[in-house]
Amino acid sequence: MRQGILLYGPPTAGKDTVTAALAELSPKYAPFTRLKIGEGKTQGYRMGTPEQLSGLEARGGVIYRNERYGNIYVVDRPGLEQAMEGDRIPVVHLGQMVGMAQVPALFPAHWVRVLLWCSKETVTLRSPQRGDTDTAARLTAWDATQADLAAHPQAQWDLSVDTDTTTAAEAAKRIDASVRAASLHA
Repeated sequence: MRQGILLYGPPTAGKDTVTAALAELSPKYAPFTRLKIGEGKTQGYRMGTPEQLSGLEARGGVIYRNERYGNIYVVDRPGLEQAMEGDRIPVVHLGQMVGMAQVPALFPAHWVRVLLWCSKETVTLRSPQRGDTDTAARLTAWDATQADLAAHPQAQWDLSVDTDTTTAAEAAKRIDASVRAASLHA
């Protein structure tokens, strides 16, 4: 069965850094590049147009979409299909619990669910260090993520990692072990 990783957490929890560490562990891990409709940061995204989004929606190709920072971010079926070619394991970044439910529900695969967490104080430090010019919006998103998580106490995680106290390399090793264990039971 196809496999994937869902990384959930607030801004600056280390989703990009942990994904890079996973890719260093094995070439089978690849970041899933979400489709982004909007402006701002382009690195790590497939930039799209409103017309492309409308076409995907009309064909049932949108697995999950959310709006944040004035942009639309999309997890799409064609993108996931391509990301899983050659037995690769895509690492999908999500910041909303509805996405954590919707992606596995609409795209069958064995998904390893990982909660990456950091303190609000860490967001204050990491956000400017990574070049964000909207740290206040990142702090608001941290609050929203915490509230979203609290509203879903039934959420089940294969692994939880506090990135305030765990290096990206160690987090990647722990996630890799979870993926390998899950493949034995799939």
